[in-house]
Amino acid sequence: QVRLVESGGGLVQPGGSLRLSCAASGSIVSYNTMGWYRQAPGKQRELVATITSGGVTNYADSVKGRFTISRGNAKNSVFLQLNSLKPEDTAVYYCNQKVPSGNWRGEVYEYWGQGTQVTVSS
Repeated sequence: QVRLVESGGGLVQPGGSLRLSCAASGSIVSYNTMGWYRQAPGKQRELVATITSGGVTNYADSVKGRFTISRGNAKNSVFLQLNSLKPEDTAVYYCNQKVPSGNWRGEVYEYWGQGTQVTVSS
């Protein structure tokens, strides 16, 4: 029932900015840990940023100071602001959500969006 839908990707020149959005249905963003991942051509998917239900954020070293993850509670969404973009930021960006199952085993369900393409090129 949980669905994540990313949007906001596109083509931008080096040094430019984009704002990615992830809209959630079937779950509450502010109740769970949200994350952004990316997968560049020929490379493995990597963690970009996360935000916990308590608002604690974490970033990959490669994007610190340039990217910002935030929640939009009124719209049940999470955002990723990408500034000072570099060609190496080119990738498909994926939204991720971890949802506790609530059972005694402490299992956590993980959900993914379909991805949105970010291309940084001159």
